[in-house]
Amino acid sequence: MTALASDAGRARGGIVPILLCVVPFSQIPLDAYTPGLPQMVVDLATDSASMQNTVTAYMLGMSLALVPVGIASDTLGRRNVLLAGLSVLIAMSIACALAASASLLLGLRFLQGIGGCTCLVVAYAVAADCFRGRELMAISGLLGAAWGLAPVLAPAAGGFIVELTSWRGVFVVVAVAAALVATIVVFLLPETLPADRRAPFDPRRTAGILRDAIVRPGFIAFVLVFAAAASAQLAFGVVAPFFYQTGLGYSAAIYGLVALGLGGVNLAGELGCAHFARFMPARMLGFGAFALFLAGSAVLTVTGMTIGLDFMSITIGGALVLGGCGVLCPMMYGMALGLFERDHGLIGGLISALCYLAVSGSMAIAAVLPEATQAPIGWLYLGLCIIAGTLLAISLPSAARATQP
Repeated sequence: MTALASDAGRARGGIVPILLCVVPFSQIPLDAYTPGLPQMVVDLATDSASMQNTVTAYMLGMSLALVPVGIASDTLGRRNVLLAGLSVLIAMSIACALAASASLLLGLRFLQGIGGCTCLVVAYAVAADCFRGRELMAISGLLGAAWGLAPVLAPAAGGFIVELTSWRGVFVVVAVAAALVATIVVFLLPETLPADRRAPFDPRRTAGILRDAIVRPGFIAFVLVFAAAASAQLAFGVVAPFFYQTGLGYSAAIYGLVALGLGGVNLAGELGCAHFARFMPARMLGFGAFALFLAGSAVLTVTGMTIGLDFMSITIGGALVLGGCGVLCPMMYGMALGLFERDHGLIGGLISALCYLAVSGSMAIAAVLPEATQAPIGWLYLGLCIIAGTLLAISLPSAARATQP
């Protein structure tokens, strides 16, 4: 408890602001270039599904690397693993900027996702090294807000970069920004996992931890709700450029401004989780967020079936979905991670891996959905709502007890 208190004190002294810089770089490479997707279809002589699958490739790379990265951070320490991941992210971002074919870009995006996943896993593992209980859930909300800045700022900035240069310029900017964050980590981030708390790699021990995590009451429910909410957030970012730009005829820069507003709603949800999680019952917070998710899904489905592709309907429906999911994502991640006292890198990697594998499947579905109206994405969201609502009803009573300080 003394070491934990010391870690928490150091976090309040400066670690948390560093984590707020690190964690968005799991998401920025996913969102920043999406305003360029229609241009990429032309430049690389391919189709929209192939370009949308570059998002899926990144997420698949993340999914497969999350557990190994978590294990490595528990064994080798947080700081060195984070720097290695940032190095891969920087190198692959430069390579993506130079890609000459869709197939090459798919492979590079997969490798880029491996580098980006370290920013998510290690940031949350450092937070779990330093905080427990409701405080951890609140810090998770802050990290979720920083993660949520990516869909707020990245598409908007990406839209203007595409207008000024091209989609290749977006990847160059991502590489430069990631290099700046790596510099901050080198000089300012201390190691929060001392040698005596590290876990030497043992396949049998690792398998036992994973098995115990999967059967622990509430864990899988939290992770699947997280996956449903994250799927809804990320799928909207993939299909929205085609709704606004291809379907409605707006420019990449205009879409970037719309994405800025919608991302702001998502960010408000993340910040709301950070604020309300400290005192609001988990059941009330969770079902309040779910109600927004469900309402947005219904708006997209009904308006798509009745009036077709429409700016206001897509924007209002998307805002409701993103606001509700903005609360659910960090809330569920924090509750799942808070069930464990140690091995936070491994557990965080498992949470994220299960989530992103599910998200990759949802994104693959979203990539082939008809884009003539918003109804198909609305139906996908309603399916996710059925899953999330059922699991929330089952898990939140135990979740409230599990996260008491």
